[in-house]
Formats: sequence, structure tokens, C-alpha cells
Amino acid sequence: MNELVKAEGGSLISLLHSAEGANIPQPFERDIFLFDTRVAGTSFITGIEDLEPYLNPGDRLQFFREPDNPYDENAIVIKNSAGVKIGYVPRADNIVFARLMDAGKLLFGKITDKEMRGAWLKLNIKIFMHE
Repeated sequence: MNELVKAEGGSLISLLHSAEGANIPQPFERDIFLFDTRVAGTSFITGIEDLEPYLNPGDRLQFFREPDNPYDENAIVIKNSAGVKIGYVPRADNIVFARLMDAGKLLFGKITDKEMRGAWLKLNIKIFMHE
């Protein structure tokens, strides 16, 4: 009898999925904290006041490179989980992050705190790399 195929009346699939099954190594993944910064350009986002209640500390933000940006070739657009643009990684901070993203690294942000100041939404974020 082949014990890999028949283990406790189950199949190889059930063996692999069971808690008591073979100890299969999982890929090593982690989120590495890189930097504290803020979201730039929120005052240029139409409807940011309406969006503000849906942006909360702990929310994950998506980063996308925008190399054709006419103002900054290292531009990184920041979007919320629904894919709505909320601003950019500040130009003063983005060159290393742009290079990492261009090299295929997955970067993302998390909101740490927020404050509405008139029509300007101040969003502080942490930048992470998923490795």
C-alpha cells in the first residue's frame, strides 16, 4: 500500500491540506517597513472631502508608477483599495521607491493618521515593501 496516496482513508490532497499532514515549507514572505511620509497632492483631488471618511488609519494603499508624468519621471500614484487616486508619494521622497518599483518590487502604503485642514487632507503614511 502506498502511504502517500492512502493516509487515514484520504488522498494525497487531503493529506497535504490537513493540519496533521506533511510539514511542507511555505514561501518566506514579509512586509518590510521602509519610510514614514505623507500623501502629496491631495488638495488637487476633486472630491477629496467626500473621500476623507473612507480613508482611515490602517487602510492599505496601492502604489503605481507613472513614468510618463510630465512633472516628475519618478512619480508614484497612490490609490485607495477601491482604486481611487488620492495623491502621490512626495517628489522629495520618491526616487529610491521608483527605482525599487521599476526593478519589480511591490511597494504599498498604510495610512497612519489623517487630518482635514479646510480643503486639504493631510494623510500620513508608512511605506512598505512586500518581499
